[in-house]
Amino acid sequence: MFHYLTLSPLLILLAGCVLLLASSLKIIYEYQRAVVFQLGRFQRVKGPGLILVIPLLQRMARMDLRTVVHEVPSQDVISRDNVSVKVDAVLYFRIVDPEKAFIQVEDFFSATSKLAQTTLRAVLGKHDLDEMLSERSKINADIQSILDTQTEAWGIKVSVVEIRNIELTEDMVRAIAKQAEAERDRRAKVIHADAEFQAAQTLVNAAAILASAPGGMQLRYLQTLSEIGTEKNSTVIFPMPIDLIKPILQIIEKSEDQH
Repeated sequence: MFHYLTLSPLLILLAGCVLLLASSLKIIYEYQRAVVFQLGRFQRVKGPGLILVIPLLQRMARMDLRTVVHEVPSQDVISRDNVSVKVDAVLYFRIVDPEKAFIQVEDFFSATSKLAQTTLRAVLGKHDLDEMLSERSKINADIQSILDTQTEAWGIKVSVVEIRNIELTEDMVRAIAKQAEAERDRRAKVIHADAEFQAAQTLVNAAAILASAPGGMQLRYLQTLSEIGTEKNSTVIFPMPIDLIKPILQIIEKSEDQH
């Protein structure tokens, strides 16, 4: 009975020490870091691996270093040319300084999300609608650079910003369709006019060549008559140019003079 009463407090004390040690040991995974405070003051960042946190004296906060994928809610944006659109985006960021991410901002996730929304509206508001649609990569880079600069004080690294959808109103969709149709008509007219010009230029060049060659116009005239006679079965009255029969008349006149 004496030994039982004597050993019981020792066992209780030993069990308490074991439980205290077990609660003091923390496992920090490779993608985590522990921000440790001692009596309210920042001590150090620990991990990964097995660390010791003294109960009552120290407090620990786990910080996840993996990249966070955040969908920025759809934002109403008015472009520089006064077009109202709805834009949403995807944001990729991660913690690079656990101490700053825990101490410098109350909720780094909410703060980064709100900052992304305001930056998205501010940057897109400086661009025309055509620039939003055609220069999306450049706008993504601008937004990422601004966010990364502002979140650096929080220990956050913004790696990628991607604009996903630019939603237009129905009236604006119809207006863009009409504009595209007008542009297609303009291009078709320009191409047709250019073809007419090239054809006219070719005819002028051909006429110059025929005019420079003796008898060239007569030969072309006879070729045209031959083509008409082959393709048409009806009778065609075709005026005979004086230039075509003039050499024949000259031969006849010379023959009469000799007689």
